Parts: sequence; C-alpha cells; structure tokens
Amino acid sequence: MNQRTCLSVILAAGEGTRMKSALPKVLHQIAGLPMVSHVVKAAEAAGATGVALVIGHGSDEMRKAAAKFAPEAETFVQEKRLGTAHAVIAARAAISKGYDDVLVMFGDTPLIDADTLTVARLRLAEGAAVVVIGFRPPNPTGYGRLIEKGGKLIAIREEKDCSEEERKIGFCNAGMMAVAGAHALKLLDAVDNKNAKGEYYLTDIVEIAGAQGLDVVATEASFESALGINNRAELAQAEAIWQQRRRHEAMLSGVTLIAPETVYFSHDTEIGADTIVEPNVWFGPGVMVASGAKIHAFSHIEGATIASNCDVGPFARLRPGADLRNKAKVGNFCEVKQAVIEEGAKVNHLTYIGDARVGAGANIGAGTITCNYDGYSKFFTDIGEGAFIGSNSSLVAPVTIGNGGYIASGSVITESVPDDALAFGRARQKTIPGKGKELRERFASAAAAKKKAAGADH
Repeated sequence: MNQRTCLSVILAAGEGTRMKSALPKVLHQIAGLPMVSHVVKAAEAAGATGVALVIGHGSDEMRKAAAKFAPEAETFVQEKRLGTAHAVIAARAAISKGYDDVLVMFGDTPLIDADTLTVARLRLAEGAAVVVIGFRPPNPTGYGRLIEKGGKLIAIREEKDCSEEERKIGFCNAGMMAVAGAHALKLLDAVDNKNAKGEYYLTDIVEIAGAQGLDVVATEASFESALGINNRAELAQAEAIWQQRRRHEAMLSGVTLIAPETVYFSHDTEIGADTIVEPNVWFGPGVMVASGAKIHAFSHIEGATIASNCDVGPFARLRPGADLRNKAKVGNFCEVKQAVIEEGAKVNHLTYIGDARVGAGANIGAGTITCNYDGYSKFFTDIGEGAFIGSNSSLVAPVTIGNGGYIASGSVITESVPDDALAFGRARQKTIPGKGKELRERFASAAAAKKKAAGADH
C-alpha cells in the first residue's frame, strides 16, 4: 500500500450559484481554509502523490488560489459542463501517467477524512477495480441508492429509477470513488450520454466495470464526512462539525476548554497540553500555543506564538507577529502586534504594543502605547530588560528604553533613555488654589443661561 502511487482528481468547476457569492464555491472557508484545501489535505494524508484540480472555464481566481493551497497540483479546465465523468476525463493527461490508484473527489466536501480514503485505497490494493464511497444520511430521499449483491456493488440507482424496495435502502452514494489506475481511462471512455440530460455520469462506470467482469465494491463514510456544501447554511453546518471535531481532539490531547462550544480554532492551530482556554476565545490562522498557557475569556489571537506558562487576556488581542516568551503576560484590553514580549514581561492592561521588543521582566503600565506609525512608515520601539514604563505613557518610535529604565507616568518619550535612567516627558504641574470652584460656578452659570435661552425660543 505504501508503495502504491495515487492521483487525487478533485472536481472544483462548479460556480456555486446557491452560495449567492462572486467567490467560487470551493474557495469559501472552513476554519480559515478554503473548502477545496481541506479536500487536498485529506487526499495527501491518505497518500495521494499527485493532485489534479478540475476547474471551470475562466476560473483565474481558482488558479491563483491553487498555487497557494496546492502548489504541486496540476489544473485542468472543464470547458463545458457535461457531467461528472466528463469532468474527470478533463484530467486525462494526469490520469494517463499510470498511477496505481485514482481518487475522484469533490471540492465542496471539506469534511472528508483521510481514513475513509485510505480504506477505499486498501480495497483497490486487494483487487477491486472500482470502490464507491457510500454513506447513510438521516433521510435518504433524493440520493442515489447503492445496490449490492453478494458483497459486490452492482449499480447506483437514482431515486426516480428505484423500485419501492430499492427506495427503502438507506445506503446512498456520496459521489466519491476510487478507481484502479489500470482501468480508469478505459472505464471513463466507455461512459456515454444516452440519458435525459445528455450528460456523462461517473456513476455509470459501476455497471460498465461489472459488465467487464471487474470487481466493484462499496465502502462507508460517516454522514458528516460525506457532507457536500451547496449554500451558506450548509457551510455554517460544516464549520460547526469541524469545530466540534477539533475541540474534542484538543481536549483528548490534554487541553482544558471550559466552555468548548464557545472556542473557535483555525485549521492550523497548535495548542499544547495543560493549556487552559476560557470561554469565547477565537484562534485565527497561524497560532502556536505551548503547554501550560492560560488564555482568558474573550481573547482574539491570530498569527501569534505563545510560549509555556504565558497568561493572556481576558479581552486581549494578539495580532500577527506577536511573540510571547515563557511566563509573559498580556492582560485585559491589550493589543500586541509584530512584537516580542520576553520572558516574565508584563503588559497588563489597556495597552498597545506594536513593532517592538519588551525585555525580560519589564513592566508596561496601563494606557501605554508605542507610537509606531507616522502615516507612511512603521518604526521600532526597544524596551530593555527590567524597564518600568509608567501608566499613560507614549513611546514615540524609533526609540530605545535601556535596561532598568524608568519612565514617569504620563510621559511622551521622543528620545532614547539610557540604562537605569529616569525620564520625564510631561509639562510641570501647576496648582491654583480656589480656581476649581471658580470654574465650576462659571460653567454652571453658562449652562443655566443656555437652558433659559432655549426655553424662551419655545
């Protein structure tokens, strides 16, 4: 099995008009990854050594996307949509390379799992020429039924053509199949379009193979794995299923999710054992969390690295490039972007740190911001080890705060501060006795006069 070559032909030419979107259907995302990318990943996990992507005419957007999520994939255009077999044969050049196995998949079934595909490939290795993947939907109405006899699949019968007894069959066609490479082109070329729609149906190869004395069998996928997406309601359903699977996997690997149904993972989220995640946390793409971290409620994390024993949130936002080192803390209502928070440093509350380094053990007071952008370019702020930045300070980049530097609260710092120095960047306070009372009386009198004048106008 390990030495058998495999081509995955992924049909992705549908426009998806029911999605009501200018974006091709298969590029709509599940867990931050296009649906068709999930299909490619499943195929590769099942041992596919080649990918042929069949797209529609003029799908430039699909070509560009394919270069990102499947850089090794060959793309083929189905110029006219004349049925599923016609779509597969569009990839003739790839199929003719002589792969042992050919998997035929659909770009809008993002929940298909590698195990299902692997089982189908195993049946090919055991001698089957065609393996049809079936499933048992809660309601089989509308699905083609898999007709079996003596352990062999003899036909796929569309519901309108089924007898009363055949309509009672709950085992239905999921659309996906595996075909022995040695027979693939011969079977596909034998499909004709002598039907009401004048289309070439992939399902016809079941009876064609049987008539040639070849073995045809069916394997079973779960209903969830075979779920196809046609509209945004089904897209949301698939997202919910994917998230439920990932949460379960995370908890079994040692992650505590206090309210799992409120935590959302991305397709590539990595999270270590003994991490605790409180309710309503969102992990966007590109997040790595080491063991023992604590992510408090209502935090939004994307493109960030969080080391062991860090403390994040509640209501924290970590943007791309945020790099928290061991035991660092980013507290409530803080935002970190493109910045390293070194070991034991604390960014506790109401703070923005962008394009910066916060040295080990430094403390950033509430309301501090790094002023990193002048409207045209970004600039760097370097805060040394053990530095103390007082509350409500503005650090105007480019600027360096030396190790052990101390910034007085309310300062605007525009020049670098040496190690262990104290810096003030604010106007000197002036106190005028009695002036507060005078201002209150003046403001009250003005407000009363304004109210009286407004009443006179009416």
